[in-house]
Amino acid sequence: MAQPKRKQSKQRSRKRRGANRFEAPQLSKDPTDGTAFMPHRVNPNNGMYRGRQVLEVSV
Repeated sequence: MAQPKRKQSKQRSRKRRGANRFEAPQLSKDPTDGTAFMPHRVNPNNGMYRGRQVLEVSV
């Protein structure tokens, strides 16, 4: 197997890994009211999770 001639610097590695942060978060659409929220989490707008009311949200 080929070996690198020089050690890769921490800065170079971190620049490459840091580029992954700039992706937009994936959002799910609530079937009841159509608001966007993070998947696999409670919708903060209405307190629903997988079709059940799990949080009391004041409107």
